[in-house]
Amino acid sequence: MPELANRLPEILANMSADDVVQAIAISVDKPSATAVLALAEQYPQLFASVGVHPEDMDSEEMSVADLVAAAAHPKVVGIGETGLDYHWCSGDLRWQQNRFATHIQAANDSRLPLIVHTRDAAADTLSLLKAGQAHAGVIHCFTEDVAFAKAVLDLGFYVSFSGIVTFKNAQSIQAACQYVPLDRLLVETDAPYLAPVPKRGKINEPAFVHYTAEFIAQLRGESLSTLAEATCANTYRLFGKMTRPSTQG
Repeated sequence: MPELANRLPEILANMSADDVVQAIAISVDKPSATAVLALAEQYPQLFASVGVHPEDMDSEEMSVADLVAAAAHPKVVGIGETGLDYHWCSGDLRWQQNRFATHIQAANDSRLPLIVHTRDAAADTLSLLKAGQAHAGVIHCFTEDVAFAKAVLDLGFYVSFSGIVTFKNAQSIQAACQYVPLDRLLVETDAPYLAPVPKRGKINEPAFVHYTAEFIAQLRGESLSTLAEATCANTYRLFGKMTRPSTQG
């Protein structure tokens, strides 16, 4: 994303200053898969995913074989961002469902977790995850309700909350955040989008994740240290190829 790439030294310095010791650079199409992997190879604190976002019908497809081959790289830790988006896309969306099914199969074959985007498509997202027998993953940037959270937790998935959870009109997301067990909860930025309060409206970046974590800890009645320790442990459990920095124990 140019909003971040053009400020990369500053972004990484801000991460370090706010004790964000690692981040996953997420792929959204075939060119970005190459770009984020190059970043991960250059910087030890960065890891990468590989996948094609559901939003753009014209994006070049990646086959199961393409995804599995890319996933063999030691710094590729997940498959995605993938999923369904019925908010920005309409009409016959079988192309989107087929793309998602391809990613589910690739995740199963590579034994890497799925990074799932779902918007206005909860029922079909669940249906395809079940049909494909998805083995592991996370619903990223969660925007659904408690019922959907329960359904994906029942599949063994994790649930990740972005800065949206800090917004005043996000009551259903906040309720889901209170519902998700601590050992299945993740916190993310979705940078450069969705900066949390008090940075709402600004370009988001990894360093801002602590604002979201602080809000969630208060929302759930937990200490920030408890939440931070749990979400870090969850990250390493889900993204099993990530290596914890030696300074983190």
